[in-house]
Amino acid sequence: MRFEFLAIALSSTVITVGAMPPVTAQIPFLPTVQLPTHRTQESDNRVVSRWVYLDGRRVIQIAAPRTNVSERSQQVQRNLNQITEDFLKKPDSKLDVQVERSAGSPPVIRVNGYYLMTVTSQDANQLQVNTPSAAADLIAQTLDDEFNEARNERRSESLIRQGAIAGATGLGMIVLSWGVYSWQRRSRKYPLQPPLPTSAEAKPITTQLTQQQHQHLKEVKRRLSQLGQATIWGGGTFFILGLFPYTRPLQILIITAAQIPLSLGVVVLGTYVAVRLSYALIERFTTAFINSGALLTPQTSERLQLRVSTISGVSKGIVTVVWVGVGILVSLTTLGINIGPLLAGAGLVGVAVSLASQNLIKDAINGFLIIVEDQYALGDVINVGDVGGLVENLNLRMTQLRDSEGRLITIPNSEIKIVANLSSRWSRADLTIPVAYQTNIDQALKLIETVALEMDQDPKWQNPILETPQVLGIDNFGDRGLIIRVWIKTQPLKQWEVAREYRRRLKVAFDDAGISIPLPQQSIWVNDFQLQTPPLDGNGNSSIVKQTDHRASTH
Repeated sequence: MRFEFLAIALSSTVITVGAMPPVTAQIPFLPTVQLPTHRTQESDNRVVSRWVYLDGRRVIQIAAPRTNVSERSQQVQRNLNQITEDFLKKPDSKLDVQVERSAGSPPVIRVNGYYLMTVTSQDANQLQVNTPSAAADLIAQTLDDEFNEARNERRSESLIRQGAIAGATGLGMIVLSWGVYSWQRRSRKYPLQPPLPTSAEAKPITTQLTQQQHQHLKEVKRRLSQLGQATIWGGGTFFILGLFPYTRPLQILIITAAQIPLSLGVVVLGTYVAVRLSYALIERFTTAFINSGALLTPQTSERLQLRVSTISGVSKGIVTVVWVGVGILVSLTTLGINIGPLLAGAGLVGVAVSLASQNLIKDAINGFLIIVEDQYALGDVINVGDVGGLVENLNLRMTQLRDSEGRLITIPNSEIKIVANLSSRWSRADLTIPVAYQTNIDQALKLIETVALEMDQDPKWQNPILETPQVLGIDNFGDRGLIIRVWIKTQPLKQWEVAREYRRRLKVAFDDAGISIPLPQQSIWVNDFQLQTPPLDGNGNSSIVKQTDHRASTH
């Protein structure tokens, strides 16, 4: 079902070409139109050829130097059109194609007494004959056949036959178009279900990757369906136009006007489809790699999901750049531009740019190492120097962080020397809890441990907390009292949430147990000498009239 549409589109093209009647068998399905070329590719004196058409069919191939081939072919085309119009006005008139020869002059072709063209040696070389006289005879025979064919095509029985073929072609277009439309509707109504993951740990990652792969394939099928509809209706209409002598010249006009836009459109669509298919292959490869179980463990599931997102995003960016570059080169080739010198010049420019952009190269190399070594990934919280935050964007050139105040910080990868990853594989809530010096320390330690164990047993917090909390004991004698340290190992990025909840529970337990959380305190000691020496006023006299001896008063 995935590539059913390709078979439908190809079959429509085969039917269109295979159903061509003998009358139009000589007509090229897609006439070649000369594209503009550069003067560097062919000089002004180089002999080139152009076709002259009768009822949209190629009849005479004109050869001349590049400077005047267009003028000569247009003049012969005007003469042929005028002769054809006069000939077809009289259904019973006879055709008289004459070749006039004279010594020392090239032969001249006249039709019913009207001048058509002069045959040159260049025409003879193009027709691969020895002399212009032989070329004139060959052209005269071709004209005789083509004029008679043009008259036969305008007869009633021929028009009726061609009309029947056109009707059958139109009916086939409708049937094929309806088939493609029905297939597209069935695909939307019954989409392909992504395969189930092979393990419970892989389910969140592989399901997401498989869904993305399905979306890319769905987009490719939708674009190919649109291309199929355009091929069916455009190709069928083009074929119908070629069935009748009155509409066949429109083929030349359509190809002349639409060849370049159509070619560029095909290149753009092909590039888009290639990019989407590459995305699907990346997702498919990543899913298969994860399902193999090579890297997946219960402890690395969350970490692997972040890493897969990072590698997938960077790979897609590289693939997009490559396919867009290929599409640009193919488009230039389609326009008739020689890309050889362009590639050579681009190589020289690339060397110059690389010398002037060494920082960009350093950024790319360091970014590649960051991704390969899994230093951090999208969704991690890191500290780089004096800044830190959540990694929102990571590519080969830069890393973007969102800090706690919502600021977006952009750091070139070459500037990242030392990085602290706060969410790699697991995190830890590092708590310092002060208690007063007068507190029963054993009771306080027991209460702190009880609150931690109760929180660990709570079903709501069993998943964020990875291991049993550790009460390390008295860590320091501080100015606020005794400092007790507690460690709680958590899932990545869960340490702050767990720490807040634990502080709330511990505050409630301290209040119930009558344990106070001390404020900063300071003791001031004053010696006896300072008490015996009175302060002086501005005149140098004692500001205290009478002083009581501190030591005497204490006895």
